[in-house]
Amino acid sequence: MTLNCIIVDDEPLAIKLLKSFVERTPFLNLVATFQDPMEALNAVDDSIHLLFLDIQMPGITGLELSKLIRPQTRIIFTTAYKEYAFESYQVQALDYLLKPVNYTTFLRAVTRGKEFFEQQESLTAATAPAETADFMFVKCEYRQVRVDFDKILYISGLKDYVRIHLKDQPRPLIALSTMKAMEERLPHDQFCRIHRSYIIAMDKIESVERNRVCINGELLPITDAFQKDFFNRL
Repeated sequence: MTLNCIIVDDEPLAIKLLKSFVERTPFLNLVATFQDPMEALNAVDDSIHLLFLDIQMPGITGLELSKLIRPQTRIIFTTAYKEYAFESYQVQALDYLLKPVNYTTFLRAVTRGKEFFEQQESLTAATAPAETADFMFVKCEYRQVRVDFDKILYISGLKDYVRIHLKDQPRPLIALSTMKAMEERLPHDQFCRIHRSYIIAMDKIESVERNRVCINGELLPITDAFQKDFFNRL
């Protein structure tokens, strides 16, 4: 599996070093490098697997920028300051590399990323239903659990897991999956993404008020990125 990656650092020498590491690693494909973090934000789309992100940058820090990145892109922080290690894990970083970065620690971090994406890919392939199916199987702990599409109220993101909220069940199922992978498995005509952390069943909507929908008494936000698609389909 080849991982697409982007490097963001305000120091040209740091970019040059990481670029040389990427070029030495067969399963990495460098898409772009940026010194301006806001330019990088516009370039990170669903095709980007890894983002090498410096923490100390002018204008906006890497920690702040990471909160704006789509959850399916995994972040590897790079910094010269040890004190940022704890904060980097709080924002769900895949790894943390202390400058000056050496190739051994770099390779260890990107190998973790490769293993993560391969696991996600194999899980999706193994459990993907036929096009005509009205259900799917999801991995919950050590079991494969059947989930009927017509029982799903909505799905919410939880780090590398999702919570599947079901009709007449007080507790959601917690399954190993990204929101992106889950969105691809659900019938497009029945479900809609309204937020980076929410996918809803269109036929379970009770009401819509401003930028929120009500499902099973719960108010869920509709963010700007998904607003147009949602209201077109409503």
